[in-house]
Amino acid sequence: MKRWLITMLLLLALPASAAEVAGVKVADKVQVGASELVLNGAGIRTRIFFKVYVGALYLTEKKSTAADVLAQKGAKRVALSMLRDLSAQQLNEAFESGMHANSSAAEIEAMKPRIAELLSLLTDAKQGDVILLDFQPETGTTVSLNGQLKGKAIPGEDFYRALLRIWLGDKPVDGELKAGMLGGAS
Repeated sequence: MKRWLITMLLLLALPASAAEVAGVKVADKVQVGASELVLNGAGIRTRIFFKVYVGALYLTEKKSTAADVLAQKGAKRVALSMLRDLSAQQLNEAFESGMHANSSAAEIEAMKPRIAELLSLLTDAKQGDVILLDFQPETGTTVSLNGQLKGKAIPGEDFYRALLRIWLGDKPVDGELKAGMLGGAS
């Protein structure tokens, strides 16, 4: 009994292991600026029958509804781990289409220069690449590819919410990915 108890205590003391989705290890926690974020959920973006990327959402605390995620203040991260090659044009079209599908015409008009800035930062992505879309309230949205920061921060929490709606909006790019990012099965 004593041996079993010691074994159980040791297992509980070990850090939680990272999740794995489609062969991609997804960290349980990440650091964005001064904030430690926890994995809210992850899933696979599928187009037709092709697996495109693993999308993971990180927040300051877990949320299970899109409304709660969009209302949550503080740092956030969306990590896209590429499962296939995509051109900059394909990425641009996907991001722009997702934002237009989940934002009003007035919102799009107000964000036009910031959307153009984002699209200018998206370059060809190869299988295995990781695109990070980070938000920090004091600086805005930053984009990085494989750990290399692209351009400068894009201001506005409204802009990051519009980005999040690509995956979590009423017309998400992939319903199963949305469920996965909200902590459900994908």
